[in-house]
Amino acid sequence: MKRPPATAGLRHVALYAKNLEACERFYVDLLGMQVEWRPDPDNVYLTSGNDNLALHRASGDFAEASAQRLDHIGFIISEMAQVDAWYNFLRANGVAIVKEPKTHRDGARSFYCRDPDGNVVQLIYHPPIANK
Repeated sequence: MKRPPATAGLRHVALYAKNLEACERFYVDLLGMQVEWRPDPDNVYLTSGNDNLALHRASGDFAEASAQRLDHIGFIISEMAQVDAWYNFLRANGVAIVKEPKTHRDGARSFYCRDPDGNVVQLIYHPPIANK
């Protein structure tokens, strides 16, 4: 069987959130996403205009040990200089920083922080996809 045409890219991530309200504030108030849809008090869908981040309230019996493991999610920055501006902004707003800004061998520049639930978030300037 022949493989279908390539996908249009990864543009949707869904995360369980123990503290849905704090996570929503992080992604909306700090990262600038907008609420696209709130079907009920336990689910919210956010967007930056070309993507979709779903936050689903984790139930009280949410088992850490059996939860799917995610290394990090990344947000694309359109200019290299903006990486440091974002780093300074988030640090000034009390966001936990995991790794400070670094320029990688491939010309990308990024840093890592944590959302209120502890998920690692990368803000990255990656030349091949920075302006798509």
